[in-house]
Amino acid sequence: MNTSRAGEVFAVVEELTTATTALLDEDLTRYTDTDFVELMRRVEAVRARLGAVSHRLVIETSDRHLPERAGSKSLTKYLSETLQISMAEAGSRRRAAQKLGVFHFVHGEDREPELPHTAAQQAAGRLSIEHARRIMTIMDRIPAAVPTELRVEAEQLLAQHACELTPEAIVTVGESILAHLDPDGTLTDDRDRARVRGITLGRQRIDGMSEISGLLTPPLRALLDAVLAKGARPGMCNPEDPDSPSLGARGIDSKQLESAAGRDTRSVAQRNHDAVAAFLTATGGAKTLGSHRGMPVSVVLTMRVEDLERGTGHAVTAAGTTMSIPTALRLAEGRYPWLLIFGRDGVPLYLGRGQRLASRWQRLACVARDRGCTFPGCDAPATMCAVHHLIPWAHGGDTDIDNLTLVCDRHHAQVAEDAGDPTGWATERLDAHTGYPGRTGWRPPAHHDPTRRHRVNHRHHGDELLGSAIHRLRVKQDAGLPPPPLRQ
Repeated sequence: MNTSRAGEVFAVVEELTTATTALLDEDLTRYTDTDFVELMRRVEAVRARLGAVSHRLVIETSDRHLPERAGSKSLTKYLSETLQISMAEAGSRRRAAQKLGVFHFVHGEDREPELPHTAAQQAAGRLSIEHARRIMTIMDRIPAAVPTELRVEAEQLLAQHACELTPEAIVTVGESILAHLDPDGTLTDDRDRARVRGITLGRQRIDGMSEISGLLTPPLRALLDAVLAKGARPGMCNPEDPDSPSLGARGIDSKQLESAAGRDTRSVAQRNHDAVAAFLTATGGAKTLGSHRGMPVSVVLTMRVEDLERGTGHAVTAAGTTMSIPTALRLAEGRYPWLLIFGRDGVPLYLGRGQRLASRWQRLACVARDRGCTFPGCDAPATMCAVHHLIPWAHGGDTDIDNLTLVCDRHHAQVAEDAGDPTGWATERLDAHTGYPGRTGWRPPAHHDPTRRHRVNHRHHGDELLGSAIHRLRVKQDAGLPPPPLRQ
């Protein structure tokens, strides 16, 4: 790039900097809510387009061989060091550029993006950087045996829906697409899943915390879901509440659990953490797992007596994990941990049906049919739902499968006791003429929608939105017709 061209592009960046400064200095309180929301959306669109600019910069960096000339080990490391970003972020940008960028070859031809629809929508500001990364992940999971035409259609569907859905929701859509592309699991098998399975524990941070990441096989996920469904409920396994029920209890008093839930201020992630800890405490230990290298397969804690006397310092596990003395003592109160205390001389000192409630089988039937909360737009899974009577039990509603549906606690509270009450939501079983036979319909309150037209939840039934499109494509393929042209 010559000096004059460099000056021009630097001037463009300066204009962007000036615009950003103006936004930082702007008094946002003087705008109406409508204008403010529009401002947020426009800024988000600019952020998305800058992500597309990043692809060009990364590719140009590679084409110029800047990492090699700078003595850097890789493009990722060069980006990290030059831009002062994390290795993870640099790696994400490199992968995004590979999938969404245009590559220039020496003989003058260009290689268009691998995911052209996603690249086009991001460049137009209609989907975010995170949307693009989620789509990349989904597309990478499509088996190589899937025909190219189906891969193209899948990417186009993902890009289209990403313009209207959140990144989390587009993952749900992607799972439905993957299920349709390989409905019988014949293209992707257990060996494929076994290859990518794994759990990684990151290094313990200076604050004592450790990061965990990985991919779980379906059986392990199912086992973990079962533990969390019980142990991660509000009020359960709360280490800060001595009256909180635990997983090891043979029976749980409903009033005790309700009282504990009212005191529970933990987040969902914290409850999941505490449930796993409670499960390992209740089921693990030397009595069931034997020994490893002559040591019990259990938590082995060591601490110095002076630290114990002061209540300060740290205890250390056999794996090298450190924790505070108070935390170690609480852990030592569990069923199986071993506690070893050292003296000042380093010598060990201590070692130590006409029923109101749905049956189990009825609930399983609801899970199979509803898959999760039936409230429109809710993504709560079945494990976080209760069985709800469409016609209330108190009003003569039967406890049979046609009168039962899954609803999460949050939306269960919004159902009016009287279905005719226009101030609350009403539920009903839909028939064939609605287009969703057997599904649960929700009629909104009159102030929300004067017509009170029923609505259904598509979040757990992505196949309804995508099955027809993929079916039409397969019909055309079977008939020997050419694939449809790519829609821009």
